[in-house]
Amino acid sequence: MRDKNALLYEEKTYKIIGACMKVHRNLGPGFLESVYQEALEKEFKSQKIDFQRQLKIRLMYEGQPMKKYFVADFLCYDKILLEIKAASFLVKDVEAQLINYLKSTELPLGLLVNFGQKSLV
Repeated sequence: MRDKNALLYEEKTYKIIGACMKVHRNLGPGFLESVYQEALEKEFKSQKIDFQRQLKIRLMYEGQPMKKYFVADFLCYDKILLEIKAASFLVKDVEAQLINYLKSTELPLGLLVNFGQKSLV
């Protein structure tokens, strides 16, 4: 039985977050999102983190695929959606968007990382 306080995909999640932190330590804030995407892709390869970048993901409605899709920044391990931003602050709409992506794709876990601050913490 899984501990109710355990994180979903804990080891994989820590690896992803660790890679994001390394990229942020090296680059700092202030770059465009595309710069962080490219650096993160290199870091994922270096750490052997399974990922797909800029993946088109179909949305679902009542179990049926829709014509609409969204482009995920990263899909890691075929089950963790990673959306990255490079903003001075995040608005609630970004969080709501990620939650809607998770609901409509039926993916179990999403991470939202903002590289636009002094620290990822």
